[in-house]
Amino acid sequence: MASITVRNLDAHTKARLRVRAAHRQRSMEEEARNILRAALAEDDAAPRDLAAAIGARFRPLGGVELALPAREPMRKPPLAGKTARK
Repeated sequence: MASITVRNLDAHTKARLRVRAAHRQRSMEEEARNILRAALAEDDAAPRDLAAAIGARFRPLGGVELALPAREPMRKPPLAGKTARK
């Protein structure tokens, strides 16, 4: 298992981590591991494409229903080698 050292952690952040760990009856080190796991799990669950990201952003607001126009039959393609008459 790997280990890391966090340098230059301000006193306020360290105190908040200590209190949070105590509330959960964990060591500060275990609490830091859990925070990192949760943060990285959110990244894995994030949508990978723009449409999904936009949908996820607005889903809590109830979304939007758009009225789509009826589809028309497909046009016949132009014939190759024929020119249009004027």
